[in-house]
This record gives sequence, C-alpha cells and structure tokens, in this order.
Amino acid sequence: MSFTVFLGNLPTWVTADDIKQWLAAEDLVADAVKVIRNHETQESKGFAFVEAPTADEMAAIIRRFDRAPLEDRLLRANPAQPPKGKDAPRGANQPAAPAASGNRAPQSQRHDRRRRGGKDREPAPRSAFANELAKAL
Repeated sequence: MSFTVFLGNLPTWVTADDIKQWLAAEDLVADAVKVIRNHETQESKGFAFVEAPTADEMAAIIRRFDRAPLEDRLLRANPAQPPKGKDAPRGANQPAAPAASGNRAPQSQRHDRRRRGGKDREPAPRSAFANELAKAL
C-alpha cells in the first residue's frame, strides 16, 4: 500500500531537497520526494509528492504541512488521490479497439497508441506513487 502525500501550493523555487530538509527538521521521514516540473521549462508546477513509509508517518506529514504558511501562501497537504478520468493510467477503463474494418479508431485511441509506441499492449504495472507522478506529468 502506498502512503503518498500531495503537497501543493508550493512556491516555484521549492526543490525536493528543501522539502527533505523541512521533513528532517520536524523529525519526519519520507522514502521519496518528487517536485513536479513543467517538461519544457523545468519550472516547478507548484506541487510535489512525498512518499511516507507508514500510514502514521503520512498522517504526521499531513498534520504538519497542511495549511502551514510559506511566504504569502498556505501549503496544502493531503493523501494523494489515484488518477481519474482522462489522466487515468493507460489501459484502465479504455474502450476496446474497433473491429478490423475500414474505419479508423477515434482520435483519442490513435493518440493513446502513439504514446505507447504504436502497439495495442497493456502497460507494465506501476506503483500508486508512479501513477500519481504520471498523472501530474
């Protein structure tokens, strides 16, 4: 089971190392910290995922950082949610490919195939943390 915290409303200058230092200063433990960045500009999108080793540690991180002031804003911390809708992991809740006929697949299905290398195959299973990161990216 994954114990991932969504940490939002971060200033763009915050790095994973900053978050690790904040956690260490509060005697909190995280297995991993990932600040989500724009692929093109590499600027932070203003949120991160913190993977805690236990449910108790996750709750402690949320208690400490939810609504904590930083500069002119209040941070948000809550349990990370699984992807929904169009951001769901590929292969989940996807309609079946159309039968072999002269008709082309809808654009959304064609786009999905391009992202998967042009093949209609199931993606490798990913952890809940990886799914959250994929949703954010």
